[in-house]
Amino acid sequence: MTDENTIRVGINGYGVIGKRVADAVRLQPDMELVGVSDVVTDYRIEMAVQKGMKVFASAPEKREPMEQSGISVKGTLEDLLGEIDAVVDCTPKGIGAKNLETYRDHGVKALLQGGEKHEATGHSFVAQANYPSALERDVTRVVSCNTTSTVRTLVALDNAGLLERGRGVLVRRATDPWESDHSGIMNTVVPEKHIPSHQGPDAQTVVPDLDVVTIAAKASHTQSHQHFWIVDLAGAATREEVVKAFREAPRIATVRADEGIVALNSTLELMKDLGRPRGDMWEVAVWEDILTVQEDQAYYTYQVDNQAIVIPENIDAIRALTGAERDADTSIDKTNEALGIRRSFTGE
Repeated sequence: MTDENTIRVGINGYGVIGKRVADAVRLQPDMELVGVSDVVTDYRIEMAVQKGMKVFASAPEKREPMEQSGISVKGTLEDLLGEIDAVVDCTPKGIGAKNLETYRDHGVKALLQGGEKHEATGHSFVAQANYPSALERDVTRVVSCNTTSTVRTLVALDNAGLLERGRGVLVRRATDPWESDHSGIMNTVVPEKHIPSHQGPDAQTVVPDLDVVTIAAKASHTQSHQHFWIVDLAGAATREEVVKAFREAPRIATVRADEGIVALNSTLELMKDLGRPRGDMWEVAVWEDILTVQEDQAYYTYQVDNQAIVIPENIDAIRALTGAERDADTSIDKTNEALGIRRSFTGE
């Protein structure tokens, strides 16, 4: 039986992010996954059924096709909304904002993903940066994978009194791996048409006073993103001080090229060796032995798992919106422990 203090959660959209959020919710000691909602009839939603999740139809007209395909449908999205405290919208870009009115009508807290615009919610979220400002709001937006990593790393330096300004170059994956049969690019690199690219201004929706500029390009691979940063520090600092700032952050983990972690595929293989579900990496992976500091400038590179990095942020956002946990560090610690988030992948 569910404790009266347990947060009842629903997921709308059981895709790349939705299925991961659903699994993460089920691991939290203070949450219950009431159900997931979608419109598809293929193997993806069948996996939810096989895992014992209750499935709902996101659109009433999709219920019959889902049932005809053999999916046991418990009701519609509106039925699910009547049973929960918070909904995590993981629908395709543009749909989440349209769903907000429905969520508000049912009086549930709502989380949108980074594909939606900041203006849709008026609030954007990264747990270590602005958790208190999300407390008991009706809605927030968990920012994109690249923006999440930007905020995590720059705020880590800022919290240590080291940050003046950051300038980053982002090499983005072409598409999610499961879509590589029908989308993405081949044998080319496509620069974003504007500088700054959207990730820098997006980071400022979370931390308005960040002095950050990003340049981005899309490359012909599907295995996560890589960032390269030149950061002006607040004053002369040592390499050890910068490494310490990253190591003390709650969702940054160090890797080393001299231990064989030499490329994006190396880190993802390591995640599988660690037994991570789906090979996911929730942390930002900073190459510790590549990081260089010269007086008041730091140079570093890190990896972003676009399918996984935002999952812990969604969990913390649920707690913040519902007011179930008012302290950011406590929520972050709960989430990190439940998922097994680390600060170093080897040697510790």
